[in-house]
Amino acid sequence: MAHILHRSIGMELPRAASAQGVYITDTTGRRYLDGSGGAAVTSVGHAHPEVLEAMRSQMDRLCYAHTAFFTTDVAEALAEKLVDLAPEGLDYVYLVSGGSEAVEAALKMARQYFVEVGESQRRHIIARRQSYHGNTIGALATGGNAMRRKQFQPILPETHHVSPCYAYRDKGSDESPEAYAARLADELEAKILALGPEKVMAFVAEPVVGATLGAVASEADYFKRVRGICDKYGVLLILDEVMCGMGRTGTVFACEQDGVTPDIITIAKGLGGGYQPIGAVMLSSRIYSSFANGSGLFQHGHTYLGHPVAAAAANKVVEIIARPETLANVNAMGERLQRGLETALGASPYVGDIRGRGLFRGIELVADRDKKTPFDPARKIHARIKKQAMARGLISYPMGGTIDGIYGEHILLAPPYIIEPGEVDLIVERISGAIEAAIGQ
Repeated sequence: MAHILHRSIGMELPRAASAQGVYITDTTGRRYLDGSGGAAVTSVGHAHPEVLEAMRSQMDRLCYAHTAFFTTDVAEALAEKLVDLAPEGLDYVYLVSGGSEAVEAALKMARQYFVEVGESQRRHIIARRQSYHGNTIGALATGGNAMRRKQFQPILPETHHVSPCYAYRDKGSDESPEAYAARLADELEAKILALGPEKVMAFVAEPVVGATLGAVASEADYFKRVRGICDKYGVLLILDEVMCGMGRTGTVFACEQDGVTPDIITIAKGLGGGYQPIGAVMLSSRIYSSFANGSGLFQHGHTYLGHPVAAAAANKVVEIIARPETLANVNAMGERLQRGLETALGASPYVGDIRGRGLFRGIELVADRDKKTPFDPARKIHARIKKQAMARGLISYPMGGTIDGIYGEHILLAPPYIIEPGEVDLIVERISGAIEAAIGQ
């Protein structure tokens, strides 16, 4: 009898036994191509010798020291490396243990900042519908996924949501990308004005929306307009790069491609590459100074903050990600994946859109391509595709509720950055076969 409460009760899962490069092997000896990097976590591949050595070396010296008593060389080095790579203006790092925790910390930073500067009336958080920011209470409340929020709604803090930048579904047929971006920015401004500009604390968004929409990037100058509106009303811009950051979209930080610098940014997943649980919040000097010159502390903390072994793993992972050849491969293999998917699935009556940046690609599924009609959610096409892909030796990340939390389905692909051309072609072959088999059932 199993004593683990699994995510889905009653499912018989294969047991992972080992992993190397872009493959995971189960206890029966079956190999699975990690086409989604788990949940876009595996950035530099499994069992990377440099990362393993960095972890061993750190364990030989120091495994744990509580951050209320000590800092460590390895944590300080990781923070310095992240600041060196980040968009100018993000000068400080707060290390945490994962993505949801990073978002919780970011929200508390934003609130404490306004308390420190004498604007304690600011409390409202605005995010976007069909977003995902984590599963802890504050992060879940900030996220805009109706399905995930539904049963917990009575205990969620008040938050507010505006439209996502989701051109495939929402941009008018005669609307230019620039006009669409302007319309969405106007909607954000209207929401700030309706809530009262002096009461709005932060706007939270993913530069490329991951799990909930499936690798949806912004249009035109959307984020530059958002940045301008936030500045106009003194609202903090928090960008959530937990899934899309750390090289996943072809640059170390996803927001580099949008030409904006947030006040706060959250990272995790690819930061640790799956080697240890770790995340981080990066913040501006302005926010840091409000703490330093005010209460003298950030009123937040967890037991495993800045864990030395996790920091050692992340330090080496970030070093590998930042190498020119790594990012070059992300972009080249991302383009190959996009072309391959378009060739294999572009004419399929069941594929409405193929999108993304770098090695972060989404396939949106439809029952009617011309009308963009989604499948009946009762058919659970996404779950069938996951099962069919696994049967073909491919790990993928299909999800339901793409449109509104109930209707719509997509597949997210996010393989490790070390993937090679032949392995990209295998992903295309296997996911195409899985889609055909699942829909034909």
